[in-house]
Amino acid sequence: MEKKFKRTLITTALPYANGPVHIGHLAGVYVPADIYARYLRLRGEDVVMVGGSDEHGVPITLRARKEGITPQEVVDRYHTIIKDSLEELGVSFDIYSRTTSKLHHETASEFFRHLYDKGEFTVQTALQPYDEKSGEFLADRYVVGTCPRCHNENAYGDQCEACGSSLNVTDLINPRSALTGEPVKMRETTHWYLPLDKWEPKLREWILEGHKEWKTNVYGQCKSWLDAGLQPRAVSRDLKWGVPVPVEGAEGKVLYVWFDAPIGYISNTKELLPDTWEKYWKDPESRIINFIGKDNIVFHCIVFPSML
Repeated sequence: MEKKFKRTLITTALPYANGPVHIGHLAGVYVPADIYARYLRLRGEDVVMVGGSDEHGVPITLRARKEGITPQEVVDRYHTIIKDSLEELGVSFDIYSRTTSKLHHETASEFFRHLYDKGEFTVQTALQPYDEKSGEFLADRYVVGTCPRCHNENAYGDQCEACGSSLNVTDLINPRSALTGEPVKMRETTHWYLPLDKWEPKLREWILEGHKEWKTNVYGQCKSWLDAGLQPRAVSRDLKWGVPVPVEGAEGKVLYVWFDAPIGYISNTKELLPDTWEKYWKDPESRIINFIGKDNIVFHCIVFPSML
């Protein structure tokens, strides 16, 4: 017999504040979540639906540079457009917030610091592309060069959009900075990693044995990742836009957007229910249901549970 829960927390994948929402967002996440939340409310159940904009990461900085404005101006524009669109469509969020809020920065910092103090992270040093003229490390999308496969001269450090090939920065011929046009140098940098491999046995049991009711594509993608063997994932980036890494010696580093964004579900709940939010996250009589897109599967089903 299915367990009866006292309360339900519904989360919806955070739309990226780099453009407006489209029909795929609505059909895949927000309309189904809204139908389910309304259904539970009509049954008289205790249900809360939280959402918000995902406002950090490299694509936002790229758009800001292209338009000659700040990243904050970019996210302010699109957060407003997205929030207004969802309200006009009648999606019944109990709260729709954002990851640039002061409360979110505090919550994400506390989350990282808690894991850091427990010794849950590993530290790795690796070579990353560096622009000596601008004096900063470059994300993959800030590096362009000649594709080794099709010879497109403007391939990115992660992908060639001409032929569709997935690339690493070191694959590019004559890599250069998209910021200054200067040749890219490789320089050592240190980052913190979440050891997903440590949690693989627990995840394997929790997902493969405990959640056979998940949709076939969700279950299948998780199984393929587990069968391939989980690897540590970086939780920090050399970037100026984001939640600063809250430890000494981490100047110029921010929390990687995939680490910071799902914590938005927690900070949104705290913002809505400052005195009772923990009941929805920690009480065994509560359940959390995530409505997500297909590109969110790994983060919600493997990475975020490992963080929690």
